[in-house]
Parts: sequence; C-alpha cells; structure tokens
Amino acid sequence: MTTRNAFAAALLAALFCSIFLLLPQRDALGRPLPLSFLLGGAFGVVLQRGRFCFWCNWRDLLEGRGSNGVAAILIALMVGSLGYAAIYGAWLPNPSSGRLPPDAHIGPASLTLALGAAAFGLGMALSGSCISAHLYRLGEGSAGSVISLAGALLGFGLGFVSWNTLYLWDVQSSRPVWFPASIGHGGWLAVQLAALAALLSWAMRGWQSAPAASPWEAVFRRRWPAPVSGILTGLIATIAYLRVGPLGVTAELGSIARTTGTWAGLLPEGLMGLDGLAGCATVVKEAILSRNGVFVAGLVLASFASARLAGDWAPTLPPRAAIPRLLIGGVLMGWGAMVGLGCTVGVILSGTMAGSLSGPIFAAACIAGATGGWLVMRRL
Repeated sequence: MTTRNAFAAALLAALFCSIFLLLPQRDALGRPLPLSFLLGGAFGVVLQRGRFCFWCNWRDLLEGRGSNGVAAILIALMVGSLGYAAIYGAWLPNPSSGRLPPDAHIGPASLTLALGAAAFGLGMALSGSCISAHLYRLGEGSAGSVISLAGALLGFGLGFVSWNTLYLWDVQSSRPVWFPASIGHGGWLAVQLAALAALLSWAMRGWQSAPAASPWEAVFRRRWPAPVSGILTGLIATIAYLRVGPLGVTAELGSIARTTGTWAGLLPEGLMGLDGLAGCATVVKEAILSRNGVFVAGLVLASFASARLAGDWAPTLPPRAAIPRLLIGGVLMGWGAMVGLGCTVGVILSGTMAGSLSGPIFAAACIAGATGGWLVMRRL
C-alpha cells in the first residue's frame, strides 16, 4: 500500500465520520439516518473486500473458478435467517394470525416477479455486475458502472411505464406467500436452514483455499474469506431490519426515476397498487435525504475508502464497443428491479431471510437469466 493510498483512505474516513455526525437524526418517517449511513458504510466495505457480487460469484461457479462467492451468499442467508427468526419471535410470536411482519420484503409470488428477475439476471451478465456491485465499483473508479447505473435509472422509468399493464394482467391476482404463516417460525427456520446447508455442502465441493498471508494482507489486501463476508452480511442485514429497514439498494434509484418521470409528465398519473406492496419502495421524493439514499451514499463512500486502502482504486474507461452492452444491461436490471420490487439484495437476501417465497422465485429466475446471458456472451 502506498503512502498516497493510505492518506486518501484516511481523508475519506474523516469525511465519512463528518457526514455521520452532521446528518439529521431522523428522516421524514422517523427512521434513523446516521445509523442507515453507518450500515451502508459497513455493507460497502464487506462488498468491496469480500467481492460480494452476485453475478461475479455465479460466473466463477459456471467457469470453474471456485464456489467461494456462492458459499458466501448462502452463509449470509443462513445467518440472516437466524437473525430474522429472532426478531419475528419478539415482534410477531403468532405467525398464523394473518398479519405479516412489519416492513419485511414479502412480495407477491407472481409471474411478473419471475419475469423481472430473469431480466435482471440477463442484465447482470451483460453489464458484468449486479446493481450493488456496480455501486461498490464506483468506489474503485469504474466508469463502466456509471453507464450501467444510468441505464438502470432509465430501466426504472420503463418499469413504471409498464407497471399498470403488468399489475392488471398478473400482480393484482397474486398474493405474498410467507412460510412461517403455514409451518410456524420453527418449522420455517428448520426447513430453510436445512435447504441452505444442503446447497452450501454442494458449493463447498468447488472451494478454493487461499494462500497464507499476514494479518495486514488478509484484512486490507486480499479478498475476504467467504465465511467472513457471509457472516458479516447476515449480521448487517439483521441489524438493518431491526433498527432501520430491510437491506436494499434500489429504492433510491427508483425514487429518483419516479420523481423525474412524474415531474416530466412521462409516467402514468397513478401506479396501481404499487405503494401498498412490500419491497424496495419507491416514492416521489419530497426531501433530499432518505433512509435508502444515505445508505447507498455510505456504501459508495466506504467502498471508495476501502479500495484506496487496499490499492484497488484504478479508474478505468470501458472500451467504446462495450458501452451499448453496459447500458442495455443496466436498463434490463432497472426494469427487472422495478417490476420485481427489488434486486439481488432486496429480494434474494432480504426476501429469503424474511421467509418469503418471492426470494427463492427471484433467485431461480435470476440465475436462469444470468446463465442464459453468460451463454450468449460466450458465443459472441
């Protein structure tokens, strides 16, 4: 690590602390903004140091480069499921009462969800990352991520335009499925942990051991081991749900797109049923600061500091020929995240941890779309 990188990381850490201290204590809905910013920063460091990218991890598995990343996702789901179950026991001890746990990402199990997830997976393959990874790669200097995130904003707008048609065709007749309501907290947790453990056992067959390193190298230079990044992600998800709200990274992007489209008169006057559904909620912005906005800001800033400290800061411009692919991939991810009410973080992580059927549906369709995109990219 160079002295310049260390100095830059220290300045960014000081900036992070200053913003943390200057933020208002609550947003318009009474949710703690400084804590959301801090959790975003913690998540950004874990993403950057653990290379916690859903597409990259799945691609590594497809290409025989190890399954450590997939194992990290499965470990995160196991830890988060335990954390959610503990919270449910206090907040909703009787899951069969007909009520759903507050704020949990338990969305409708619909064909639209699967369609959006498949589009999101294809967009990941085209753009080279999921939305959360594009955000942490901003901190590494990736100009290609700027293009894909701009495409995602456009995709959100297209999702809002198509929402009413999809809602009348499919979503309005679909219902959320929450497993604890049928088999209880204990039954759901036992089944979920058993299924995740079986998948983890399968993934461990492709485990790649890292060479020995000094503590400094292991923490600040090398990719963090799967158990570390997985456990930390599960803990961050639990704390976020308990104190602020479920993990998600697309609500702010969606709100910016919705606000801009509304002001420009490009969106329908009403978006049927959207604001009553659980997931990465989008609203017309009336305040600059929002819970998800400061979470994403903390994520990007902390990943920037982490990248500088690790020597991963490497500003890059994509080849001109790659720009259409990056943009189209972003559009597909934005559209998929809008109609699917979240992305790999908001639905696969938060939804599965919450015991919602929407999580596994999104995961399966997203994997199918990503694998299809990978096959097309290999041919091209």
